Amino acid sequence: MMFVIGRIFNRADVVQMGKALIWISIPMAVLITMQFYSPQSALVNRGVGGDMAGGGFDGAMGFFRPPGTFSFTNGVHLFFGLAACFVCYFWINNENVNKLALIAATVGLLAAIPFSISRSLLMYVAVAFMFGAIGMVRKPEYAGRIIIMILLGVALMAVLSQLSFLQTPIKAFTSRFENASDAEGGLKGSLGTRYLGGMAEAVASSSQQPFFGYGLGMGTNAGTKLLTGDTVGYLISEGEWGRLIGEMGPLMGLTIIFIRLSLCVKIAVAAYRRLTQNDLLPWILLGYTLLIIPQGQWAQPTTLGFSTLIGGLILAAMRPGARVAPVLRPPLSAAQAA
Repeated sequence: MMFVIGRIFNRADVVQMGKALIWISIPMAVLITMQFYSPQSALVNRGVGGDMAGGGFDGAMGFFRPPGTFSFTNGVHLFFGLAACFVCYFWINNENVNKLALIAATVGLLAAIPFSISRSLLMYVAVAFMFGAIGMVRKPEYAGRIIIMILLGVALMAVLSQLSFLQTPIKAFTSRFENASDAEGGLKGSLGTRYLGGMAEAVASSSQQPFFGYGLGMGTNAGTKLLTGDTVGYLISEGEWGRLIGEMGPLMGLTIIFIRLSLCVKIAVAAYRRLTQNDLLPWILLGYTLLIIPQGQWAQPTTLGFSTLIGGLILAAMRPGARVAPVLRPPLSAAQAA
């Protein structure tokens, strides 16, 4: 499906998709704000299948990480991470996007970071703006715009941090960040655990796995539920690379990992070539792509869906040109129909 999107869509479609995400991110930010301040038994926090236990996940200071419109909380950081790419792009390049909507989406994006209590979202947003800044540095005429964007961003965050309804989520997010960093050994340990996800360990221990693996699905939550009757813990590995090697064995698992990495390398090279041609869109989307495709947990439907979407969008973004209009043939006459 990733390649179908990349084959059917073109750059104009990707821009339109970005504009849609800008509009959708506004009510999404409002929703997670309501979910943050509401109990898990509230209607806005209802879990999958009407689960009264709620769809939130333990966060910090007694607050839960909101799931937004998704089945699990990872959907929030994946959605806003993708929206951050387009927010950054539209601030750099005016593609006839509604300015009020862009401003509202920017405010919603920055507010979503503490409300989500998600370190992953902070990393996704930082990577999106880092790739945008790298792309802008290549052109001297963007220097003034970079300074203005930084100053406006700092001023906006300073204003938002003073709002009373944001004080609590900021404290919860800070507490979550500090507690997790202490448990994982500071920033270095957090980065190694969050992004690398035990990838080096999975490869190093691949020789200890059965040659044909334990079987597809055993490392997923559904497989754990069917085999043990519970979903607490992982039978193989929480990390994606460990799951692939454990389920399919060293040969097939490492092959799949190599395919995913080689795809990312090809996309990165193509995106850089577009950057040299003054096209920032694929380059900004590349940051999100490199975070999710190499080691995204594809056993989880939300992650798999966003991986498919970003893969298709970045491929389509490198396909300039308008879609070919269908040929409309005149209706057949009565004689021809006979």
